[in-house]
Amino acid sequence: MLVLTEQAQKAVEEFLKKEEKSGYALRVSVVGGGCSGFQYDLSLADKPTDDDEIYRFGNVAVFVDKTSLSFLKGTTIDYVSGLSGEGFVFENPNALSSCGCGHSCEA
Repeated sequence: MLVLTEQAQKAVEEFLKKEEKSGYALRVSVVGGGCSGFQYDLSLADKPTDDDEIYRFGNVAVFVDKTSLSFLKGTTIDYVSGLSGEGFVFENPNALSSCGCGHSCEA
């Protein structure tokens, strides 16, 4: 299971409204790269692929492909705002290590 916190849900809803992307979903995936070997990727999608699992959090739909899901099971995605900036933060219990950027991990 994947968790999208209330703060993250609100951030996605606000972004979709600002970008006039009503009906779109948040696509979450893990791709090669980043300073730890893998990095998290967020994008918008208007429809799921045949390979996607679909999660719903309030008014927000999240699409995750099955390959990425194996890296993301149990992950909590939060949205934080502070002195060092704002953005999405991944708390991934499957990551062997992660770096300070919060956007990459070693799996």
